[in-house]
Amino acid sequence: MRSLLFVPGDSEYKLAKAGACGADALILDLEDSVAPERKETARSVTQDYLKSNTSKSPRLCVRINNLETPFWQADLNAMSATPPSLIMLPKARGGADVRTLANALVERGMLETRIIALITEIPISVLRLETYLESADALEAVTWGAEDLSTELGARANRTEDGRFTSPYEMVRNLTLITAAAAGTSAIDTVFTNFRDTPGLEREAADAARDGFTGKMAIHPAQVDPINAAFTPTREQCARATAIINAFAAAPPGTGVINLDGEMIDEPHRRHAERLLARAEGD
Repeated sequence: MRSLLFVPGDSEYKLAKAGACGADALILDLEDSVAPERKETARSVTQDYLKSNTSKSPRLCVRINNLETPFWQADLNAMSATPPSLIMLPKARGGADVRTLANALVERGMLETRIIALITEIPISVLRLETYLESADALEAVTWGAEDLSTELGARANRTEDGRFTSPYEMVRNLTLITAAAAGTSAIDTVFTNFRDTPGLEREAADAARDGFTGKMAIHPAQVDPINAAFTPTREQCARATAIINAFAAAPPGTGVINLDGEMIDEPHRRHAERLLARAEGD
């Protein structure tokens, strides 16, 4: 999944338009974009959308309310008749929350539904990142959120004047990426909130793809195409990856290092090349 677009779960109008925007996944939101008095309406609208959209593309993800609220179990109950491909767990407090959610999905017969965990929205979770490895089997991906975290930290801003994240948020971004790699799952970059700043989005998405994130969340349909472009391997990247794999295939058995165009290439380069080509085929 390169692009994951948030859509308010109580907006029939926005849901009707979202499927044609080109996003790899839609995040039907029952949490922050829905007022408490609209929660039940959002569940009903989202449930109807799931029932009428059963194709595999785009993938459908429902962001439930966090496990400290009285809403999350009702959210799951409403989705159990037509389970989405993914459930997003906001404000996760550690791996135990992922396991609690995974067990709740099994209890409701939602056996094929995987979890995307927002693992750095609250400070305690940042201190417990290692615990997510204990529930890695339930995870489709992990991601992070700067907006809720900045509220928790009491920050005046989470970005500098040129639009880049300040140091606390750069730190948790990096830790999210490292946690994903340790857990053997995908890392998805957070939203870019200024949807009118396309150059800023393109820069941030390119940086995320460079560093190892596999996709990025979006808050507006206009952000989808730039995100897809940033996370789609280029022809040049695919050609280089193919050359690396072919060079290893042609080398004598047991060769650990080869010379390719004057650069020393070893096993990590080969594995990276295989992953890049796998992603290109998926796109």
